[in-house]
Amino acid sequence: MTIVWNDPVNLMSYVTYVFEHVFGYPRPKAEKLMLDVHHKGKAVVAVGTRESMEHNVEVLHGYGLWATVRQDH
Repeated sequence: MTIVWNDPVNLMSYVTYVFEHVFGYPRPKAEKLMLDVHHKGKAVVAVGTRESMEHNVEVLHGYGLWATVRQDH
């Protein structure tokens, strides 16, 4: 799974935009995930193969977000 972590740098509107642009999520879903990141400190933004999750992390890093891959147990 791809996890995005809260950071003190990126604006909430920017994080919402990235989720919409990168994952194609509709605004309500992107905003819910952004609020999870903001209030809970992290959110699982995608689940899939290790390769696709690693690709997501690279893309998200390119947007300046703090993201990691974690295997779902």
